[in-house]
Amino acid sequence: MSGTITVAAASIETNIAQRDRHLRSADFFETDTFPHITFSVDRLQPSGAGVTVTGQLTVRGQTRPLTFPAAVSLLGSGEVRLDAEVEVNRADFGLTWNRMGLTSMKNTVTVRAVFGRR
Repeated sequence: MSGTITVAAASIETNIAQRDRHLRSADFFETDTFPHITFSVDRLQPSGAGVTVTGQLTVRGQTRPLTFPAAVSLLGSGEVRLDAEVEVNRADFGLTWNRMGLTSMKNTVTVRAVFGRR
């Protein structure tokens, strides 16, 4: 199984308008130049009660390999849901703004992806 998940970088919201504007700036996602964050799935491998997801994450034009475990749920409608918490080092993608070193470079991203039949 392979595929690509694309997120509009400007759609990321924290519910704090000033912080959201800053995230869209050149200090972080630089959404005018890099409008999308993508994850291309290369492989899903059964692992315990879930799967191991392997692919490539692209943020700000920087692509890095990423592997993480995900829980799998089969929904009544024939859809499949993957749930995961993925640790990402934002410095790997050039997101190094950090006023006075107060913020960790490692962030946890919560993923909930639902896949259906076409």
